[in-house]
Amino acid sequence: MAALATALLPLQGCTVGPKYHPPAPPSVTTYTSQALPSKTVGSSGSAGEPQQFLSSSDVPADWWTLFHSAQLDSMVREALDNSPTLAAATARLRQAEDEVRARTGATRYPTIGGNASVEGEQLNLDAYGIPFPNPLPFALLNGSVGITYALDLFGGNRRLIESLRAQAAYEQWQLEGARLMLAGNVVSAAIRQADLHSQIHLTEQVIALRQKELQITESRYRAGGSSGDDVRSQEMLLAQAQASLPPLRQQLDIVNDQLAVLVGASPADVSMPAVNFDSLQLPRELPLSLPSSLVRQRPDIRAAESLLQQASACIGVAAANRYPRITLSASGGGLGTSLISGGDIWNVGAGLAQPLYNGGALRAEQRKAETSYDEAASEYRQTVLQAFQQVADTLYAIGNDAKTLQSRTEAADQAAAAYEISVQRYDAGGLSQLGLLEAQRLKLQTALDRTEPVASRYMDSAILFEALGGGWWNRSPVSSALVSKTTTAKP
Repeated sequence: MAALATALLPLQGCTVGPKYHPPAPPSVTTYTSQALPSKTVGSSGSAGEPQQFLSSSDVPADWWTLFHSAQLDSMVREALDNSPTLAAATARLRQAEDEVRARTGATRYPTIGGNASVEGEQLNLDAYGIPFPNPLPFALLNGSVGITYALDLFGGNRRLIESLRAQAAYEQWQLEGARLMLAGNVVSAAIRQADLHSQIHLTEQVIALRQKELQITESRYRAGGSSGDDVRSQEMLLAQAQASLPPLRQQLDIVNDQLAVLVGASPADVSMPAVNFDSLQLPRELPLSLPSSLVRQRPDIRAAESLLQQASACIGVAAANRYPRITLSASGGGLGTSLISGGDIWNVGAGLAQPLYNGGALRAEQRKAETSYDEAASEYRQTVLQAFQQVADTLYAIGNDAKTLQSRTEAADQAAAAYEISVQRYDAGGLSQLGLLEAQRLKLQTALDRTEPVASRYMDSAILFEALGGGWWNRSPVSSALVSKTTTAKP
């Protein structure tokens, strides 16, 4: 049997269906229709540094460390270690890999099975009218080994294994994508946390100023220096300032709970470290990969390509089902008893199965597989276009947020300068205390307005690192324990 299978191996060289070729890289060399400056504008104050785009720079695997925050780095690493989402994605990957191994063993190699049996027997010669004493009880022994091998003449099994391997690769990229998304969500939540801390701190100072203004107005009212309308106006302004604080605290509670879940803990069981803008550093150099490199770096694009390859292999499976199937089988063994040795028993056979008529079902299945391939190809192209759009939108946002911060910084600087003049006027007796408090409040308000573009600059920098693929190809082997060697190869 083994010799026959070896002799027929050359007949298995034919593989029906298309041979998969990766999609051609995009011909475009830029992401935006308009030329972007090599660096953004700069401004004074925190997060005001200009950022420079470097086409020759690469995204590090631990890209979140570029913000130079120990608290942020700790939260991201804890999330990567404890996330149930990553654990589930890892389990799906292992299932797919085990499916590949199982089907490979079942289709590429012969199936060998053994059978053995022992039965107790007793002959009753009197029942046959034989005048001899009945023999002693004896055991009937039967043992055999069978081999079955399906010839893959038209490559149906090889295409099936190819499709399963593509499915396993898809799960690998899904795991890598989940890892990238998890790190990005932690970074985004931490930046949002820093933004809320800053807003709450400044809002509390504004409320304190409004309370002082109300106290002064009430004192002047009691002395006859102001009207009741002035008091009510100050009470209204204080109430408005106070009303803006609970929503900010609620948002902060939500962000803290989100961070707790992202690191794999219950919100009641963990107290998240506080991240603020003072503990973050804006990356001054931003990598910018070519579009041809991006399609090999983004996990979602690689996952879409794996589905495309799987669809291509399924065409071959459907085409092979329309051709004959040959199965070889052989068995050998012996039959005997505990009293006498038996003889050898063997057989060799071959089976042929050929679809003759099925109402066009098999041809329709092949056309269905071809249509599924067209669908997968369209979805791949759509994934690539959306990736390019995300990078382009982020590049525009980085430049515009820098300009917004520049304008907000100028307004804050002007308000700070005006406050210093007001202090001098107040000391010289040329400005009332209410006028001084109003100048201080405007200074705080412009500082509060500045927090939004500051947070946006940090956020857009993180989004760009994600949009470029997250640098998984630069991960060290030690930190790649959950990701197979396919996903750690440089694109």
